[in-house]
This record gives sequence, C-alpha cells and structure tokens, in this order.
Amino acid sequence: METDVNRLKVVLAEKKKTNKWLCEQLNVNPSTVSKWCTNSSQPDLPTLVRIATVLEVDINELVNKKFVESI
Repeated sequence: METDVNRLKVVLAEKKKTNKWLCEQLNVNPSTVSKWCTNSSQPDLPTLVRIATVLEVDINELVNKKFVESI
C-alpha cells in the first residue's frame, strides 16, 4: 500500500495558501510545488525546513505520520 509521504497539500489548504504563493515564497518553479503536492516527488530536507518556516508550522506537520511509521 502506497502512502503519501508529505502533507503539503493539506497544510496549504489549512493555511489558506496556494501552490502559487508557496512557489513565490521559495522561488521555485510552480511545477515543482505541484509535484510535491501530488507526492510525485519530494522536497529535500533543507527545502522542507524552509517550507515549514514560511508556512509557520512545525516540520512534523508536513510529514505523513503513517509513512514515518512504515519505515
């Protein structure tokens, strides 16, 4: 059973922020943020820290706990 690694799409919705807003904050390509939100690729750890910072959340809120428990 495949589990989504990150919760970025959920956290963005909770914070009422868009993919476009996040790509502007991080200065990354919109397609990159889209891939992260669909879990087709994952941000590296330093980028995940930056995402948590700009969204003002704990980094643990961005990681799917079911995925962590499975490894």
